[in-house]
Amino acid sequence: MSTAVTSPALTAKDFATDQEVRWCPGCGDYSILAQVQKVMPTLGIPKENIVIVSGIGCSSRFPYYMNTFGMHSIHGRATAIASGLKAARPELSVWIVSGDGDSMSIGGNHTIHLLRRNFDVNMLVFNNQIYGLTKGQYSPTSEEHKITKSTPYGSIDHPFNPMALALGADATFIARSMDRDPKHLQQTLTRAAQHKGASFVEIYQNCNIFNDGAFEIFTEKATKAEEALFLENGKPLVFGASQNKGIKLDGLKPVVVTLGEGVSADDLWIHDESDFYKAQILTRLFDNPYKGGDHFPRPFGVFYQTERPCYEEVLGLQIEEVISSKGKGNLDKLLRGKEVWEIV
Repeated sequence: MSTAVTSPALTAKDFATDQEVRWCPGCGDYSILAQVQKVMPTLGIPKENIVIVSGIGCSSRFPYYMNTFGMHSIHGRATAIASGLKAARPELSVWIVSGDGDSMSIGGNHTIHLLRRNFDVNMLVFNNQIYGLTKGQYSPTSEEHKITKSTPYGSIDHPFNPMALALGADATFIARSMDRDPKHLQQTLTRAAQHKGASFVEIYQNCNIFNDGAFEIFTEKATKAEEALFLENGKPLVFGASQNKGIKLDGLKPVVVTLGEGVSADDLWIHDESDFYKAQILTRLFDNPYKGGDHFPRPFGVFYQTERPCYEEVLGLQIEEVISSKGKGNLDKLLRGKEVWEIV
């Protein structure tokens, strides 16, 4: 008679390393690290099958502090390295940790192609709207007129919208959360991990040294209820301290309304995570293109998700098909190609 050997349940402490965590005191990265470590044991994935790949930036210290396999790679290329890893080892759970500069600037092109190829990986973008590691220059997501060391008279750049970029690249899962809402961040990370395909999670992260309070309006109790809109699939878009405000659609134009003034929750926009077209409107509440119109709250939660074949699976099927139909193949013949000339 044999008895099954069960592994002890993992805890957050099992995902912490003995390395000193070296971020500035009060940095939002501490909270993100804590939430990731809390979520990992709930996923049912062996630690040896989890890999954290980062680029360059404050966020990219992450692999040192996670007791999993990992790699601190090069600037903007974490997505490319993670793609290669997932293609070679599709059974691994691959997590990419990047910042707004790392993923939206030097790594912007790699981000786009990772998402459109739909590798089954999870990409976490810590957005603090500043270059923190290099001491406070403006980043691709910094707001217009931002005064920094590199823009002493104010930035004249129009900022990147990470969520709109991800949706435009045909990401199959896009979501937004924040460092100062641990419960919501844990829920969002769990949803991203459960998604089959490339998940893109933007996390508002406070840099208390070079851009303190950038997202305070969405995190502080006095303003959060009025300025943050939490998306729930199948539920109306309601917000406000008394949950008395909502968003409805006038054609394709969102409008802020007050409930009880001839408007009920039944009249509001019902969130549907599978609706690609409405998701585009939600991403654009970021920069309020309707000048002179309503002031909109900033959405948080899952904007959009869909199913599409994952790159590594299709790649594996293609390899199997070639091997089964043509044997082991001839590498010399493949490299030689069909268009060759013989000089006589």
